[in-house]
Amino acid sequence: MLPTHCDTLISARWIITVEHDGEVLENHSVAIEKGHIVAILPTAAAAGIASDEHIDLGQQVLMPGLVNLHGHSSMTLLRGLADDKTLMDWLNNHIWPAEGRHVRDDFVFDGSLLAMAEMIRCGTTTINDMYFFHGAVARAGLAAGMRTFVGCSILEFPTNYANNADDYISKALAERREYLGEELVTFTLAPHAPYTVSDDTFRKVVTLAEEEDMLIHCHIHETADEVEGGVREHHQRPLARLKALGLLTPRLIAAHMVHLSEEEVALAARHGLSIAHNPSSNMKLASGIAPVKALLDAGANVGLGTDGAASNNKLDMLAETRLAALLAKVGTGDPTAVPAATAIRMATLNGARALGLGERTGSVRVGKEADLIAIDLARVETAPAFDPVSHVVYAAGREQVSHVWVKGRPLLKAHRLVTLDEQDLLGRAEDWRNRILSH
Repeated sequence: MLPTHCDTLISARWIITVEHDGEVLENHSVAIEKGHIVAILPTAAAAGIASDEHIDLGQQVLMPGLVNLHGHSSMTLLRGLADDKTLMDWLNNHIWPAEGRHVRDDFVFDGSLLAMAEMIRCGTTTINDMYFFHGAVARAGLAAGMRTFVGCSILEFPTNYANNADDYISKALAERREYLGEELVTFTLAPHAPYTVSDDTFRKVVTLAEEEDMLIHCHIHETADEVEGGVREHHQRPLARLKALGLLTPRLIAAHMVHLSEEEVALAARHGLSIAHNPSSNMKLASGIAPVKALLDAGANVGLGTDGAASNNKLDMLAETRLAALLAKVGTGDPTAVPAATAIRMATLNGARALGLGERTGSVRVGKEADLIAIDLARVETAPAFDPVSHVVYAAGREQVSHVWVKGRPLLKAHRLVTLDEQDLLGRAEDWRNRILSH
């Protein structure tokens, strides 16, 4: 039965539902009540629904919000600081020293806000983050209105945040307790990588994840050097080591997963873990091309991420979606690998499923929460529009994202940020630039 009234009624030329690959509803409207989608119907039939607000998007696409499955939001303040380096040179000689000098609560809060403003303008509604000073990330997420998964980094060595693995875990759990009950904030356990975390710590993470019902977020098989180093130190490849430690479960979000054998592809699919594919970062650091088509063909759940702005250098999920499709084609020599509809699913529903949100968000369906974005295709750059699915992936840019809603709340309206002050953020970024350059 159709509702007679709703909070918000959104009409669009096209709705990409992502319920079925390539499904497009033309000249339809979505009715939203209390943050949920309560009706999807032809716009001509929607005239009978009274609404507090009716938004006619004209020649635009309405679709699910993008899910950034792997990021380091506050590292936006280090954007462009050390480009064109190898991963280990970049980390050991540039990024970690800079973090040692500057990372604290205010750095993380300001950097996360700046990142979230950029992500919202790119159509991202959910971020799966990984960093330190977790309360600052959570506060930024609440201020921005994004769904924020706060990855609590765990390492064996000291940083400005903690002294050792047990200290990282203890502080993470204490900060998590402060935000229990916040609907848009979820804490996860984020052991950094196999080369920075011991077997004992991984075992503790697995046990804690089960006891506290938490997801695990970890960099895995990002570079060939990482894999070779794991073999030298542990006499087995990192993924095999993690399997033996019990880490390979549906709780795990494995970032990168670039260097995989056929057996490891099958292993990932069989154990139900999710992969966060980061095409721009992998290209920029020359990490390689992840076997995305093979993973998808094996039945693995693959989503998309930007990584941090220090290694990308932008947080543009539309760009990642395009690159994911293109890289899969050139990497396999198959132009049919990862078609546009699959790339959109990776950027939306697959990411939501990885985070346990697949029944709540990630597609446009009655009963789901209204995490939605609008992309204006009535531009020279996207004319003529034969296939909106293809255009969103291959032709549209982030400057064409006009509206963003999370659970029906507008975060971007007619290209303008609603929850965040752009000029204030620019001022904070300039202040941090001056501080960083002065050291």
